[in-house]
Amino acid sequence: MSIKDKMAPAAHGFDPTSEAWALYGGLVEATLSSVDGMLASVPADAVELPAGKMGKSAPVPSEIGYGPRGTGDLCDLVAQLTSGETSPTKEVAAALERASARDNAYHGVIALEADRAMADAEKLEAKPSAERGILAGAPYARKDLFKREGYRAENGALIFKGQIADNTSTVIERLDAAGGIDIGRLAMAELAMSPTGFNAHTKHPRNPWNPAHVTGGSSSGSAVAVAAGYVRFALGTDTGGSIRHPAAMSGLTGIKPTANRVSRAGVWPLSWSLDCVGPLARSARDCGLVLDLISGLDPRDTSAGSVATARPPLTGDLSGKTIAVPKGYYFETVTPAVKASLDAAIETFKSAGATIVETAGPAMTAVNTMAHLVLAVEASAQLAPHFTDPDCSIGRQVRDRLEPGMFYSGIHYATALRVRATLRGKWIAEAMEGADIAFIPAIACEVPTIEETTQGDPKLVSAAIAKLTHTTRGINYLGLPALVAPCGEDAKGLPIAFQLVGRPDDEASLIEIADAFQLKTDWHTRTPTDRSIS
Repeated sequence: MSIKDKMAPAAHGFDPTSEAWALYGGLVEATLSSVDGMLASVPADAVELPAGKMGKSAPVPSEIGYGPRGTGDLCDLVAQLTSGETSPTKEVAAALERASARDNAYHGVIALEADRAMADAEKLEAKPSAERGILAGAPYARKDLFKREGYRAENGALIFKGQIADNTSTVIERLDAAGGIDIGRLAMAELAMSPTGFNAHTKHPRNPWNPAHVTGGSSSGSAVAVAAGYVRFALGTDTGGSIRHPAAMSGLTGIKPTANRVSRAGVWPLSWSLDCVGPLARSARDCGLVLDLISGLDPRDTSAGSVATARPPLTGDLSGKTIAVPKGYYFETVTPAVKASLDAAIETFKSAGATIVETAGPAMTAVNTMAHLVLAVEASAQLAPHFTDPDCSIGRQVRDRLEPGMFYSGIHYATALRVRATLRGKWIAEAMEGADIAFIPAIACEVPTIEETTQGDPKLVSAAIAKLTHTTRGINYLGLPALVAPCGEDAKGLPIAFQLVGRPDDEASLIEIADAFQLKTDWHTRTPTDRSIS
């Protein structure tokens, strides 16, 4: 008897004859068989427990540490604000104006909070320059799942329409304290569950490099806001690639930090053991600056807290650094255009002094299986009260991805959590060996069109979407930090990006190595030219 035949729909709240089973039934059966097989081989002492860090909130860093380069990134803007060359009110007003003028073309903004943002800028500007914080009035924007007390946080979903936040996210509080000015809420994939940015209930966000193509998701509006020039950085979240996908597809630098480095208090959870908070920005050094500002201990989220800096000295000299290039899984589906850009990036790293070593590459079947299982179970559990409502407005594409989570038992879920540390150690040993970081594609194919990921045969659409997570989803399960940065373009002028993966809490190496690349190239300084669509 097949697993499908054994399922009791009433017990699981799910119908095995549904369209979701046609799309994902094979994956469910393979996952269950894989976990059952692992049960016999799990070491008796294998365990992974929450970190349980306690203490006071981390202090906000008081110095930026990086000077201007004339590239137009956040660090350059902060230098201009600090010197008095520009002002908080001027920059916030300009950001609001750019977003208002351009967003009809790109659909990245849900709501600008202009009155509050300008009031915050005026209040900050009234302070002496030395008391304005590191960001000194630099504007930014937030994905629609970060809470700001008194304002909406709707998680990109009709089921949360009109929801007013009763508290403010810790990361927003930290950016406020550092002198950042939040200008409003940004679009996202429904319930943060699409690598393309698709949302059945809103206008599809459009890629500023080519509006026929996806922005990447789920932090789609965050990518639009930075790529289209509204702000120099935006906040996103990453559960299986949701910072890295939009950054890679929109020509930006983005970082998914080590699991539990950044507090998730006041951030709507899709998958509490996979979710990570991080920035999308122009440059690696921008990402390091913002990541340092939002990291640290938080009594509201006792799992959070890393004291490791994400702002290393940036000299451009990679002498003594070793970069591993794991063959096999990560490169097996790479298209010729992507491969050419990745090969060129490797040569750039060599010219900066890095040693490149090839590794055999990690076995990914178990990692991907566990990543799927954990996300499916945690997301379906999170949304169960809405999911079982016959009038539920969750879109079909999202429902189809949620429903497999109803099939897995507590034993399967516990096993996936229990073997995580073991699989993490194996991945580091196989992919990185003795290297400082691993170099892999951000996505292995060119940026797809909106049509390719929304229309036609559901199985073909599902396959096109699945390609986008091939190189990202397992990294969340392993809890490792990863950074993506642009390194080329395809025949249509759309961005191509690499991904750097590091050891836990070693974001500094990712920043340092990516910055050395950016000192030698200009991919991260390029901006889209198409602002004409309506």
